[in-house]
Amino acid sequence: MPKTSEDTAGTATVSPLPTADTPPRHRWWILAVIGIAQLMVVLDATIVNIALPSAQKDLGFSDGDRQWVVTAYALAFGSLLLLGGRIADLFGRKMTFLVGLVGFAGASALGGAAGSFEVLIAARAGQGVFGALLAPAALSLLTTTFTDAKERAKAFGVYGAIAGAGGAIGLLLGGLLTEYLDWRWTMYVNLVFAAVAFVGGALLLQRTTRDKTATIDIPGAILVGGGLFCIVYGFANAESHDWSSVQTWGYLLAGAVLLAAFTWWQTRSSHPLLPLRVLLDRNRGASFIAILITGAGMFGVFLFLTYYLQQSLGYTPVKTGLAFLPMTAALMLAATLASTVLIPRIGPKTIVPLGMGTAAAGMIWLTGLDMSSSYATGILPPLIVAGLGLGMVMAPAMSLAVEGVAAEDSGVASAAVNTMQQVGGSLGTALLNTLFSGAVTDYLDGKNPKDPAVLAQAGLEGYSTAYWWSAVFFIAGLVISVILYRRGVPSTDPDAAPVVHM
Repeated sequence: MPKTSEDTAGTATVSPLPTADTPPRHRWWILAVIGIAQLMVVLDATIVNIALPSAQKDLGFSDGDRQWVVTAYALAFGSLLLLGGRIADLFGRKMTFLVGLVGFAGASALGGAAGSFEVLIAARAGQGVFGALLAPAALSLLTTTFTDAKERAKAFGVYGAIAGAGGAIGLLLGGLLTEYLDWRWTMYVNLVFAAVAFVGGALLLQRTTRDKTATIDIPGAILVGGGLFCIVYGFANAESHDWSSVQTWGYLLAGAVLLAAFTWWQTRSSHPLLPLRVLLDRNRGASFIAILITGAGMFGVFLFLTYYLQQSLGYTPVKTGLAFLPMTAALMLAATLASTVLIPRIGPKTIVPLGMGTAAAGMIWLTGLDMSSSYATGILPPLIVAGLGLGMVMAPAMSLAVEGVAAEDSGVASAAVNTMQQVGGSLGTALLNTLFSGAVTDYLDGKNPKDPAVLAQAGLEGYSTAYWWSAVFFIAGLVISVILYRRGVPSTDPDAAPVVHM
């Protein structure tokens, strides 16, 4: 039964969620619609990975250009997410969500029909632009649709599992489409996702009120967009340039300066793009950092284990995707359990660090893989361990990152969550690739690079190095989350008390 105004009079001023008199009747169908849209956005970060060799052969672009098929999406997505979140707040979440779906579908159609490398890159960037509208609107709609604490925990469990498992699902779907249809279908498949989500969203979502007096912080958008662009671009350049190259450190330095200027400007702007109050709560700040680190560390699994399975063990694209399914199942189980059972009883200060430590253990376990490792005994156990760890971090961190924000900030808080995940993944890809390449080069020094056995062992050295560094990321996350998260269950936060215990 919905509570009356008298029942909630003592808590109305600190409720962290915009509440309605009654929650939407079709809220579980709305969750399905939002989940489909989120899955489309998340899996697009990995679905093209397996299709890249086929696309490269078809369009004739070089190995050096190949990374931009992945990076163009990440650059546009990560750079524009905060602006997308503010647009969702100002122009209505339903409209922003639907426009994002239509634009994403259009960019996907362009990419599928691409006759040149340049068109493909433009399409991937377009997907990133409209994804930056879609993703924060989706998460913001979730926070405003589920106002009951128990239902909201279940919804975030599902959403967090989708966000964490989308990469693995993308690998499997990319393998199936590439092997049995054509690489172009890794783009065209988004038209199906977008059509289903658009029809469902148009029918089910309620129109939200918008503040017509507010304005978009254009200087803030330019500063944060430029800063994130330079950071991601600088780390992407580290793959093809030396760390001492101005193309690497110059962009990183420029990015740091722009982000510092952005932070300063947010204290001066009358309508800041990212109000600093969104970041300053301890649990929220810890959650943003946890999402960033998890995004960086989990690429050690998806990226390098994919190469290992296909290049070292000779797996097909489909078999590679199937190999990740147990990890996906473990992640979904842990995400649901953490959101609905563990966090409400124990709190994040224990659960999130436990997840970080478990993920680190999985990474360290993977460093022992060699050319004769079997799937059942060598690969499956650490994958399940890593999946359990990721699930224990992802769902609670995503939920706590948007808990306690004012109604007018829900979109931008949601955008910050997605920005952390995307930028973390981009930085992780660039850093781990660089460390991988360095380890391979060091191993080959003084050896015969034409010997297949030597090359195979060099690859293993590179993979092992990447897994070790992924473990380092997670161990750092463990320490940071132990220090930052508050003790006890989230109800110890006075801002969050009204919605945790009903």
